[in-house]
Amino acid sequence: MVVNYSKWDALELSDDSDIEVHPNVDKRSFIRAKQNQIHQQRFERRHQIDTLKYERIINDGLLQRIDKLLHSLQEHTQQATAPGVNPDDFMMQALMDCAGDGADDVPPKPPQGVHTQTEEPHYSVMMASLVDQVKKELGDNPQDWFQSYVKGVEGHKKKVNGLQVELNQKLAELEKEEGKKITSDSIHTGFSVSSVAKEKEKPKPATPSKPETVEVLNPGALKKDSLRRMDSAGQSSGAEADVDEPVQKMSKVLDDEDDDEHIEPTELGKAFAKIKMGDYKQCLQFISENHAVVAERETDGLLVQGFNAQMDGKPEVAKQCVHQALLLQYCRSLGRDGVGLFFKRITTSGHQAQKVFQEDVNTTYARIRSRCAELAKEKESKSKATETEQIQLHAVDPNTSIHINIPSESPTEEVEVKAREMFETFPPGLQRALESGELAKVNDVLGKMSVEEAEEVVEKLGEGGMLSVEEGVIDGTTEEGREKLKGLEEKARAEKLAEEAAARNGGVEEIEVADVDD
Repeated sequence: MVVNYSKWDALELSDDSDIEVHPNVDKRSFIRAKQNQIHQQRFERRHQIDTLKYERIINDGLLQRIDKLLHSLQEHTQQATAPGVNPDDFMMQALMDCAGDGADDVPPKPPQGVHTQTEEPHYSVMMASLVDQVKKELGDNPQDWFQSYVKGVEGHKKKVNGLQVELNQKLAELEKEEGKKITSDSIHTGFSVSSVAKEKEKPKPATPSKPETVEVLNPGALKKDSLRRMDSAGQSSGAEADVDEPVQKMSKVLDDEDDDEHIEPTELGKAFAKIKMGDYKQCLQFISENHAVVAERETDGLLVQGFNAQMDGKPEVAKQCVHQALLLQYCRSLGRDGVGLFFKRITTSGHQAQKVFQEDVNTTYARIRSRCAELAKEKESKSKATETEQIQLHAVDPNTSIHINIPSESPTEEVEVKAREMFETFPPGLQRALESGELAKVNDVLGKMSVEEAEEVVEKLGEGGMLSVEEGVIDGTTEEGREKLKGLEEKARAEKLAEEAAARNGGVEEIEVADVDD
């Protein structure tokens, strides 16, 4: 392969190491002098090019005004030849006619370093000076002053045109000389291309994610204010204890907070979902009349509707929603003419598209059915765990019984005041159960609480002296007393076995209540 190095012949080097000088001349000084000479010549050449370009612009503007003056003189030929016309007044009027706008009278500013010694005069001043020169050339009494003025102006126009020709020739020579050598000033960027790879948008999930609850080993470390802690289900267990006054559910409020993530089909999508599977003629007609149903939001909404229907035990509705959602997705993904292309393929007998579409519908529905079964199983296990874990009050000793003491509404002592304050912090349902004096009602209320909340309530009942254990007197000498003692022993034995079974199987927890002195 032959390499052409001729382009490097235009490189201008000012410090050639192969240069030979006279023995009496210092080589470094000679190279520096050569560099200065090259740079000075380059500077003067560029300055001269800028000067000539500026003078060419000024001369072009002056030629335009000379042409206007000649045109004005020719238009007023009859007026000038009339008797009694003053030549000076006539030429002054002609200059004013060709002056034009005042903004155009100012010549452009010269480049930096060009004609810095004198300020460039306005075009009107140049034209007045030209007319004065013509008047001096004509003398005091010309024979035909009008024609003499016209010829004088035309003579000056030829001079300016001649200057322009010389100027252009000199400028071309200098620019050719400047382009012969490649210097550092000739380096420029040929082209520059940059591209930024944008990250693709991630598809939004069809269903909003739910926060997961974490079970900790020490629930007491998470305690907040009295009876205001949220249980594992996210609802206040203190409110659950109020059996007579149920609290309104907060599902609507939570839904309002998650509006941005809540996906559901529009009324148009719901109407499309009611079309039976396989009725492609009606589906095509519906899409043709309502093309907005092909939007991606409708597909996601129908999938969510199918998921909810499967959770509600409606598998046929769920599969139909999945079928219609995937139908819209296929129409959208096949391009601009996707609707017509999809229905043409799906209605063609024996076409491979039918098999592919049905397999996709069955696979998607199977995933939804599997996921719904898992969620139902988890929900059932959680509900069973919630039902079995309870706190109940029972006396450990069969010969004792638990009595409930309600603090007075008008306490006098400090201990009674604290006990009353504790009592008033309880939910209304628990307060009414305590006021009834029946332990069964209290256990019913405790059974609706979470284990942590119930433990806190029992602890406060003990601190406030609202629970007391009293012994019962049984006469063992009588037949009735002996049978009663025997029954208490069997009952205690059965309760002990039940406690052991509950401890093994996660059954009902029981709280041992110690004897409390009055």
